[in-house]
Amino acid sequence: MMDGYDAYNGYNEKQGHGEDPFAPKQGNSIVSAFDAFPKAKPQFVQRTSGGGKWTVAMIVVSVVLFWSELVRWWAGAEDHTFAVEKGVGHSMQINMDVVIKMQCNDIHVNVQDAAGDRIMAAMMLQHDQTTWQQWVDHSGNHRLGRDHQGRLVTGEGWTTLPHEEGFGEEHVHDIVALGRRKARWGKTPKLPSTVKSVGDSCRIYGSLDLNKVQGDFHITARGHGYMALGDHLDHSSFNFSHIVNELSFGPFYPSLVNPLDQTINVAGGNFHRFQYFMSVVPTVYSVGRPGSRGTRAIYTNQYAVTEQSHAIDQRSIPGIFFKYDIEPILLNIVESRDSVLLFLLKIVNVLSGALVAGHWGFTLSDWLREVLARRRRRGGSAADGVLGKSSF
Repeated sequence: MMDGYDAYNGYNEKQGHGEDPFAPKQGNSIVSAFDAFPKAKPQFVQRTSGGGKWTVAMIVVSVVLFWSELVRWWAGAEDHTFAVEKGVGHSMQINMDVVIKMQCNDIHVNVQDAAGDRIMAAMMLQHDQTTWQQWVDHSGNHRLGRDHQGRLVTGEGWTTLPHEEGFGEEHVHDIVALGRRKARWGKTPKLPSTVKSVGDSCRIYGSLDLNKVQGDFHITARGHGYMALGDHLDHSSFNFSHIVNELSFGPFYPSLVNPLDQTINVAGGNFHRFQYFMSVVPTVYSVGRPGSRGTRAIYTNQYAVTEQSHAIDQRSIPGIFFKYDIEPILLNIVESRDSVLLFLLKIVNVLSGALVAGHWGFTLSDWLREVLARRRRRGGSAADGVLGKSSF
């Protein structure tokens, strides 16, 4: 006959509630004695709706935190510094793509700078006849659309390089990557078959080297503004309405959008003067820490511009004048990014903190729910006691 203790043990063994299910497994390794992460069997873990809600909330928070850290790491950290330009440059390239609502033979393009040089820019730039309506619609907006890749479409089967990147708002690594692509000028759209003449506008585009000093790049009418041979252009033919597709200083990077790009200005009459005052700042975009291996950089220029346009009398010279001045400073824009290992460490820290906060939130909410339930039960039992006494 078994005594009570043996019967109790036998009952526990039959029911599976002995000490073995709670004891750690033996024979694995002596290192298991130092396990700081105790385990619980699945049958002793209770799943609740509150825990499920907290789990879903923590998954959402973790995804948001991970995405924000990934975006911050991908964007990198930009460092803007100004310095006196060390090297002495004697020349500077200017890139221009302008459409003017006049015949090409009626336009003069010249440059005068502080060094006293006069450059016949018209001989170095290309001139193509076109029509104004091919570039501007009736509302005065740029008519040439873009394809699904963001490239400028002329309607003649060719496209220019992407213009969706530019100065100021984009990541430096995107600017550097696009700036290292091969630069080319887009072709001028062919004249439509309905146009019997040579067209009513002229596209002037190309690059030329100038002295790296203050200067004035101006577009005037034939026989006006300079001592030139031949007849002066009739005043009724003046129309300096124009579109600036590209105006940049330094190497030609079509992917960089400058302040005057895609600018449209319409003249109010035959005698109208447009003046653009530009302050050019040499700029270096670089990706990677200076002196480190794999650093990539492009050298270009940024500029700030102010514009004045007004009607003038016949004693003044109408036209388009681009006045530029070179600032004696150099802007360095450096983008650096943490290593992948450091990025992973930050992710682990952020997600671990979120999980710990979620665990504490679930624990406190569960404790508060139990306290409120206990108080409700106490209130209900007290009410039953009072009613019971009144029944006697």
